[in-house]
Amino acid sequence: MTRLSIRIDFGDGSRLGPGKIQLLELVDTCGSITAAAKKMDMSYRRAWLLIDELNGMFESDLVETRPGGRGGGNARLSVLGRAVVQLYRALENDALGSSSPRMKELSKLMRTESAKAGSPKRKTG
Repeated sequence: MTRLSIRIDFGDGSRLGPGKIQLLELVDTCGSITAAAKKMDMSYRRAWLLIDELNGMFESDLVETRPGGRGGGNARLSVLGRAVVQLYRALENDALGSSSPRMKELSKLMRTESAKAGSPKRKTG
């Protein structure tokens, strides 16, 4: 299945793409950085570093956390965090809608799986 992925490269070198957005969505759904990381098959440390990066990219934190205790900590998206996810998904939908005919054209030009299996390996480099 052909699909379109959007990555936004900001002028300061920071980036926002499908992986970070999925992490934000899972934090929102799960209420936990640990649970979101597990669902993405990612270490807690990696997830925490990405969230720290995201929090530093915008005018206020996208993810709000509460330290653990007896019942454990929790995490949730801030109002800004939800707005960033919504804007990204809207941009993604806009891009998909306007590029759909071209995506279909590109897909038609791709080799079929049976043709790929029978073709010799190409050297790169």
